[in-house]
Amino acid sequence: MLSEQAVPVVRATLPVVGAALGDITDRFYAGMFAARPELLRDLFNRGNQASGDQRRALAGSIAAFAGALLDGPDTRPDVMLSRIAHKHASLGVTSEQYKVVHEHLFAAIVDVLGEAVTPEVARAWDEVYWLMANALIALEARLYEETGVAEGAVRRPMEIVERRQETSDIVSFALRPTGGRPAEPFRPGQYVSVGVELPDGARQIRQYSLSAAPGLPHWRITVKRVDGDPAGEVSNWLHAHARVGDTVEVSAPFGDLVLPEGDGPLLLASAGIGSTPMLAMLGHLAATGSHRPVTVVHADRSPADHAHREELRGLVDALPQGSLHLWYEEPGDTADARTGRADVTALTVPADVTAYLCGPLPFMRQVRGDLLSGGVAAAAVHYEVFGPDLWLGA
Repeated sequence: MLSEQAVPVVRATLPVVGAALGDITDRFYAGMFAARPELLRDLFNRGNQASGDQRRALAGSIAAFAGALLDGPDTRPDVMLSRIAHKHASLGVTSEQYKVVHEHLFAAIVDVLGEAVTPEVARAWDEVYWLMANALIALEARLYEETGVAEGAVRRPMEIVERRQETSDIVSFALRPTGGRPAEPFRPGQYVSVGVELPDGARQIRQYSLSAAPGLPHWRITVKRVDGDPAGEVSNWLHAHARVGDTVEVSAPFGDLVLPEGDGPLLLASAGIGSTPMLAMLGHLAATGSHRPVTVVHADRSPADHAHREELRGLVDALPQGSLHLWYEEPGDTADARTGRADVTALTVPADVTAYLCGPLPFMRQVRGDLLSGGVAAAAVHYEVFGPDLWLGA
């Protein structure tokens, strides 16, 4: 918790710091990458830097953490910290890198706020930073220990043993450790980081959900081509170049959007490529003979754009208490789907349901809001964001 001396200072300065966080994070990243260009080349997502998403996510997480310290001094925002820690661990972030971030972040704060950063203000916000950083360092150390990998060395080569074109812009890859060993277990809903060397020599890393159930001799990831500006560097490279027999660098599995134990009702709601963690969850439920009530919601542009569509149907059909609800903006000739955007208010959802959401932020915000309005507890609604968690800054 914050010290007694720091609490009033953070409370008084949070509005000023919060209003300036956009400028502060701009200066922070510019200064850090100028001093340590290898971090942008080989660790940070260059696409998210170009779009500004990473800067907005960092600003949102700092403001959310500081606000949580003030609102609940005896508690920590563990859900937020866990999500960040899993992402950092999948990238191989090290404890030493937090010192680098501290140096450049506080230089940016002084640059932007100038004389307003008195020694008292600097000490208080230094507390905020190290409370957050040390909590993440401890969580990440535990994740490294649990997965049996060394800090900063989470990836190893895996061979592509199958490539399958799922839709015009989505490809799935089956991955197996080199040497023919079977892939290790994971918790359904988790993701891995995949690193590739790009033509300019950069080694960029991206996260992809494991899209098939654990227990198979291989892992599967499903990759959507990302067009536009900025385009998806790693995803598009995989589409263009990755073939059966090639090797790619893949991390151990991470991620905290995983199925709970028990037999309570579940809602799995996804849109677009957000279906990938749901497929692993459903595959696990089907393979273990689960009798849990499972309501599956998926929204997509059209049946042709819906990757793993028939697989999804088969997995839901294998569940004695499974039900599938599809929405397509362009339904085509599919008779068992609704037209338009997904609407969970049209369904009967038990108040004690545990919900898992994955897809574009507007979709998840709408579904979450509808569930809360329908009486579902906020703590029972979980989500996964592909990329920086901009929900924190919303």
